[in-house]
Amino acid sequence: MNYLLEFIREVWGTAEAMAPYLLFGFALAGLLSQVVTQATVERHLGKTGFWSTLKASLLGVPLPLCSCGVIPVAASLRSHGASRGATTGFLISTPQTGVDSVLATYGMLGPVVAVFRVVAAFVSGLIGGVLVDAFGGPAPATGLLQAKADNCTDSHAERGVLPALRYGFVTLPASIGNALMVGMLIAGALGALLPDGSIPAWLGGGIVGMLAMMALGVPMYVCATSSIPVAAAMIAKGMSPGAALVFLMTGPATNAATIGVLWRALGRRAAVLYVAVVAGSALASGFLLDALLAGSMLEHGGQAGRHLLPHWAGTVAAIILLALILVPRVLGRRRASGPVVEGATAVEFEVSGMTCQHCAESARKAGMSCSGVSSVEVDLRGGRVRVAGPNPREQELCAALEAAGFRAKALDRG
Repeated sequence: MNYLLEFIREVWGTAEAMAPYLLFGFALAGLLSQVVTQATVERHLGKTGFWSTLKASLLGVPLPLCSCGVIPVAASLRSHGASRGATTGFLISTPQTGVDSVLATYGMLGPVVAVFRVVAAFVSGLIGGVLVDAFGGPAPATGLLQAKADNCTDSHAERGVLPALRYGFVTLPASIGNALMVGMLIAGALGALLPDGSIPAWLGGGIVGMLAMMALGVPMYVCATSSIPVAAAMIAKGMSPGAALVFLMTGPATNAATIGVLWRALGRRAAVLYVAVVAGSALASGFLLDALLAGSMLEHGGQAGRHLLPHWAGTVAAIILLALILVPRVLGRRRASGPVVEGATAVEFEVSGMTCQHCAESARKAGMSCSGVSSVEVDLRGGRVRVAGPNPREQELCAALEAAGFRAKALDRG
């Protein structure tokens, strides 16, 4: 019973520590969704060369996209002429950070780790992009990031205050909600079951600890925000900040599904370089951070960012955060767009590769942007997309969904 109560206390404490910064980050992310549009990204980054790679890596840092949500944007970049280097730089730097995760890192781990995480994401993206441009080998003749339906555009993107609020406080919390809850539950379990400082020195730091965290982070799917409570809990139990940073970098930037997509889209050599750069940059960053924080409170398990705000503010923010995550799940998982036209023809697709709300939103936009479509309904859990309209065209819809980074197969009409 004591362990259960301690587990609940740890989970709630983590929610209180992260929530104020996450809510502020959600608001900034909503603003970014209006200011940094897909058209803006394509105009500045849809070119070849070093400067395009540099700008792609830099722009990816504040965007709150996970490792699967970034693929549709990268697909559009690639189809509009961006080099594989610029595309790779964007794919590496973007999922590692985001305004929401940077602010949550500040709240949980303090300003040094937050700033270091931003710099590491940018530098790793730039290095990866430059290396892929130079040594990535020949591009595949076809690939997911090269296909693009000619008449599927971003013209249906909504603009204004309400769309910004909807993205920041509906789409984004729904996207990271599951992973964030899992991260907080893991942090609560670690806090309840392991005494502080229980990780031995030989495992908590140095190359052994960093390789252990890399082995944990590379294959699994974890977003930049949900990785923070796990990293904070590990530091409290004796893991070095550098080893935790390795997890913060490799977990969001790599997972088995993303690596598979990159293998098909950019080529085998480029995909290998991608993983090697993320792994090498994470190790180098981990050693540098440990050297920078040597002798500090954080090195010895302190969490420098906690208790910066009044307790009541954390409690209120945590209640709001949980409501943003849980209410949409109670109301239902299916989302429809556009009016359903009487007598419309419906086409249902089996779509693989949708893992979060960003993916569902990308699939929805892909369907709505095609001719002859009046409504799109996405079943994220079931992996189904139902499109209805006066004249939906299966081939065009398949091309649009695949251009967004998914695999689609038409099932039947109804």
